[in-house]
Amino acid sequence: MKAVVLVGGEGTRLRPLTFTTPKPLLPIVGVPFLERQLDWLGAHGVDEVVLSMGYLPDAFVDHFPDGRYGSMRLEYAVEPEPLGTAGAVRFAAEHADIDERFFVCNGDVLTTLDLDAFLAFHLERGATATIHLSRVDDPSALGAVPTYPDGEVKAFVEKPPPGSAPTSWINAGTYLLEPAVLERIPPGLAVSIERETFPRLLEQRGRMYALGTDDYWLDVGKPETYLQAHADVLAGRLGEPPSPGAREQSDGIWVQGDVDVAADATLVSPLFLGAGATIGSGARVAASTVGARCDVGRDSVVEGSVLLDGAQIAVGARVRSSIVGPDACLESGAVVLDQSIVGAGAHIATGTTLAGGRVPVAAAS
Repeated sequence: MKAVVLVGGEGTRLRPLTFTTPKPLLPIVGVPFLERQLDWLGAHGVDEVVLSMGYLPDAFVDHFPDGRYGSMRLEYAVEPEPLGTAGAVRFAAEHADIDERFFVCNGDVLTTLDLDAFLAFHLERGATATIHLSRVDDPSALGAVPTYPDGEVKAFVEKPPPGSAPTSWINAGTYLLEPAVLERIPPGLAVSIERETFPRLLEQRGRMYALGTDDYWLDVGKPETYLQAHADVLAGRLGEPPSPGAREQSDGIWVQGDVDVAADATLVSPLFLGAGATIGSGARVAASTVGARCDVGRDSVVEGSVLLDGAQIAVGARVRSSIVGPDACLESGAVVLDQSIVGAGAHIATGTTLAGGRVPVAAAS
């Protein structure tokens, strides 16, 4: 079976990390997010995936230079200009000559949805399009999708005012489409599948259904949800181990490869230490992901954070609820807090405090 994965977005909410790495290739506990998606698709019989690309397309080709991921075949469809979600789906499907039903996935959704059950639901109802729904506490910033008891879609309610939503179920960004849907998308135009194609299909009585499930679901495209994704993977919500080859050194503390941890360092689960990571004397590392080759210096503190490969945390520096990019450096006594993002290779100077900030390469020294 085939799938189209939409990976063309610029990932603006995760800048400056996405200045150099497309959002789908950012790691979640040592594994590129896209690889987690491909593993999930492959586990449900998908053997061909079309990557619908726009932003930094060469990064995907470089990451999968043989056009394969394991036994899965990959095709690259590079949009000549931004085409919106529906336009991107049509462009990718035509590029790959898709003429059978196929899955569509947003490139920032981490989920355990059972695609086999999703397919069975679609077939039982003779649907033209089926949407996965996830339940949220407040759909006002998203879009509510009320349904009839059999799952047929009643309406699409975009960003309802707080307290007025007809349902707490929202579009979760995974679809199963029949080829006939492609004919309803104008070629070569920027079209939104969520705001234009699906509502139009509903108006035309196009047999639209939706399946709401309580499977794990998270949009990882914001700093807070990117951090949450790491915490959830470490908590085992997507299975164990959290990263291939990781071993549980003690309860909730996962280690990949060889690491060097000082005898008087404090490690608090859930925690992941990548190969070659070093934790210095008196350091405290809690509820965090520490990537490969990271160096957490003496008497430093890392809590609820993500250090990407090669990050350096110098003596007495502190990182809380933040993301430190690959090969970035916090110098002695620097403090980074409140969902800050330090870009790849950036330096935060001694004594600096960054709260809720963004630091691209060479922006602080």
